Amino acid sequence: MANPDHSKAVARARHVLDIESKAIARLAGQLDQRFDRACALILAASGRVAVSGMGKSGHVARKIAATFASTGTPALFVHPAEAAHGDLGMITGNDVVLALSYSGESDELVALLPSLKRLGVPLIAITGNGNSTLAREADVWLDGSVEQEACPLNLAPTASTTAALALGDALAVALLDARGFKAEDFALSHPGGSLGRRLLVRVSDLMHADDQVPAVDADVSLRDALLEISRKGLGMTAVLDQDGALAGIFTDGDLRRALDRGIDVHATRVGDVMTHSPATIDADQLAVEAVALMEKRRCNGLLVTRQGRLVGAVNMHDLLRARVV
Repeated sequence: MANPDHSKAVARARHVLDIESKAIARLAGQLDQRFDRACALILAASGRVAVSGMGKSGHVARKIAATFASTGTPALFVHPAEAAHGDLGMITGNDVVLALSYSGESDELVALLPSLKRLGVPLIAITGNGNSTLAREADVWLDGSVEQEACPLNLAPTASTTAALALGDALAVALLDARGFKAEDFALSHPGGSLGRRLLVRVSDLMHADDQVPAVDADVSLRDALLEISRKGLGMTAVLDQDGALAGIFTDGDLRRALDRGIDVHATRVGDVMTHSPATIDADQLAVEAVALMEKRRCNGLLVTRQGRLVGAVNMHDLLRARVV
């Protein structure tokens, strides 16, 4: 069997990647004030960005629309052929249209131009031909031209679609930056993903509260504290002073240390063997911060406070179930 590093397939693949990477690098030199103008049109619009394209450009347009939508720029994909049969109603006068066509002469897109003009919708075109119909009719033309396709026949859209996709990403990120879009904003549009859980789930969403919070007075016996731990099943209990304020915590680890010293569980006050100044976390903090604190303190559970008062408890199992870890 031939060495894959020297096979014809690997050589071809490397050639393709070289062509496409050069096509993207070339785009940087093609950017000018027109890119600023395109961003300004989108930022000024009170509606959405309607992204459209046919064939392979249509697939790229769908991805660009999805990237816009997930990074703070409301967007949708409009199929140009379907637009001519009713879907044009998806576009309003408050929107901006971003049209992709390497030739700039796609019949379906060109056919929409009169209707878009009547709507008064700003048009941004990404094409490889600045003299094309689409480029001439657009309010802003972005140069997506490439020197060659990666296809050995120089026919199949390869480098050109990669370049268009990269330009779309460049627009999305420039707009994200202009809007001051933050990680928390990104999480709001990705609530089902791991990032969404890490940036949206708060301790208060997961904590055990009210009657589920293990808590005993400092004067109760160690035996009674153990019963509370067993009832609540969190491997710990908060210990409160006479005013109901948090005085400490008693955990499974504290119990092992107490038994090693020969403590009488019936005669010993829990306040005498508890851990003072326990690790706590505010209910409004992110659950991922609870994970970090547990790792730092090397513990499996935390007491939860709000304005200094005990309001709940959370342990590593709760965080694992919520898939925050």
